[in-house]
Amino acid sequence: MGQKVHPLGFRVGITEPWRSRWYAPKAAYGEFLVEDQTIRKHIDHATNRQPPYAAVSRVEIERTRDEVKVFVHTARPGLVIGPRGSEVEKLKEALEELIDRKISVNIVEIKSPDMDAQLVAESIAEQLKKRVGFRRVIKQRLEATMALGLLGIKVMVKGRLGGAEMARKETQLRGSIPLHTLQAHVDYGLAISKTKYGVIGVKVWLYKVRYGEEVDIDPAAFRRERRGKRA
Repeated sequence: MGQKVHPLGFRVGITEPWRSRWYAPKAAYGEFLVEDQTIRKHIDHATNRQPPYAAVSRVEIERTRDEVKVFVHTARPGLVIGPRGSEVEKLKEALEELIDRKISVNIVEIKSPDMDAQLVAESIAEQLKKRVGFRRVIKQRLEATMALGLLGIKVMVKGRLGGAEMARKETQLRGSIPLHTLQAHVDYGLAISKTKYGVIGVKVWLYKVRYGEEVDIDPAAFRRERRGKRA
């Protein structure tokens, strides 16, 4: 049997930070856990599954004695904030009504969406929904992502690919994905594409760098540098 381990869960507490940061007595722990899941589901539905499609990758939650702090990581912060902060205020009010606690919402911009595994997976899922050829979509994403200087990318799609009668799996890999190496910064994303002929699952693994060797990559500058070397 396959012994599959989530790449982020494998590294949490060692090289990856926790997505929820709080302490609670045993009696309140379950309630807080359910609240965190409710917050994440609501934000995903409000921002990713309906307009404005704000490309929210992840939600981090911190708790103090009086307040719940929610950090929304998005590639399109302007759409989440809205004109004069109207959209983020609506989101805050909806969350406060949902869990009956005081909430502050902080927006964090993702500067390079092509280097975020969840956003890459969502992008592939969206194109599959538009009935674009799955091999073509995967190849384009592999080349675009590797052009940014990443060390590896793996994409797996599974389901009734191309509307075929029998479900199958397609996997493509560029570079390397060292899943067993704790010092390797491997990002993971999972998205679902609901097509007319069934559900297609999309999984993406990105090997960025080794922890401690991170540098901020400016995609435009990196492409200019590559063009200069070719010339």
